[in-house]
Amino acid sequence: MKNKSLTLTIVCNMTSNYGEGLGNISTIQKVFREGKIFPIRSRESLKNGIMSQSGMYEDLVVKVDGATQKEVSQEKNASNCRALEGGYMNTSKKLTYVRNSSFYVTDAIGCDPFRVDSRFHNNLYLASAYAKANGLNLQNEAKQSGLMPYNYEYDKSLKIYSFTIDLTMIGKDENFNEECDNKEKALRVNLLLEAIKNLSLVVKGNLDNSEPLFIVGGLSKRMTHQFENTVRVKDGKLHITKDLKERIKDGYACGLLEGDNFDNEMEIISELNPLSIGEFFKNLENSVNEYYGV
Repeated sequence: MKNKSLTLTIVCNMTSNYGEGLGNISTIQKVFREGKIFPIRSRESLKNGIMSQSGMYEDLVVKVDGATQKEVSQEKNASNCRALEGGYMNTSKKLTYVRNSSFYVTDAIGCDPFRVDSRFHNNLYLASAYAKANGLNLQNEAKQSGLMPYNYEYDKSLKIYSFTIDLTMIGKDENFNEECDNKEKALRVNLLLEAIKNLSLVVKGNLDNSEPLFIVGGLSKRMTHQFENTVRVKDGKLHITKDLKERIKDGYACGLLEGDNFDNEMEIISELNPLSIGEFFKNLENSVNEYYGV
């Protein structure tokens, strides 16, 4: 069976994104499993971050035509517009065009249960400046000065997510019978991989380095998150299981960012013989180029 997908599972140190707020209180997104609550960064947030950082959204055109949606037409479709590689549903001109994304991302779920960490802040400097400029007494006229305390939950912890690309679908738009050439297909895949390699996210004004600390995967014959159920981290240690080692030997590789990011780093090096992160992605890029014959 020929390879048809590229699958990765990544462990990184990542902040959670935020869900619904109540007044001046912001709470992070969470998921309940195994009888406990875990912090997450949602798949939608991750996908948007990867598409933006890869540069794939640079040719995005949005229209408001009954609904806010990506512009799609015979002249602008997934074959010649990289922003549409992540999928679309367009209902303009009484026609509905649907193209699924050519890649899939899971939620990035915390490795350990969430422990409440509340941050308390205020806009004292801005309120003081306004009060001074308008002759107000900040202590007695706090409301008129716009003084507002606020708080939010905070979480930055080890998280695991999986990312899988359907290599047969890249650059293809069956709605318009259009398809880009193999050189463009390879470029799009490698842009996505480069974004994952150097992923950096902004959360509430904080710059968040979400680069891989441990990564495993490669080209695959199966269209699935191959390592989603075998990569586990608990109490700072990567679980090195028989199943994980057997799957890696089945044509895959793993990479490690050395620097004591895991409490059992020496065991990981000894048992899995990982590549450096840079070498892992370089080999993956070569495999992608070879797959598309460029």
